[in-house]
Amino acid sequence: MTPETQERLETLIKQNKIMVFMKGNKLMPQCGFSNNVVQILNTLGVPFETVDVLADADIRQGIKEYSSWPTIPQVYVDGQFVGGSDILIELYQKGELQEMVEVAMAS
Repeated sequence: MTPETQERLETLIKQNKIMVFMKGNKLMPQCGFSNNVVQILNTLGVPFETVDVLADADIRQGIKEYSSWPTIPQVYVDGQFVGGSDILIELYQKGELQEMVEVAMAS
């Protein structure tokens, strides 16, 4: 990953309380896993931003290296990598995601 790509990723993650790197965007997810993440965050009613990794090959590969996580989507809350679709579903079902998001929004 180039230093420029790393800097772009860090800026996106720092500037947004909830940042989702996904296929498509929150209005038009391009895969089922990305859609799951969008639906969960919409259910929580919290603001979040998305980056379409299909539109930028550097970001698509770079985010995998940045997080040491091989799959998309990737969700960051308050600058911390949370995980992908399966992890978000699990955290949501346990009520832990709601707590994590509330703490992030309050900070």
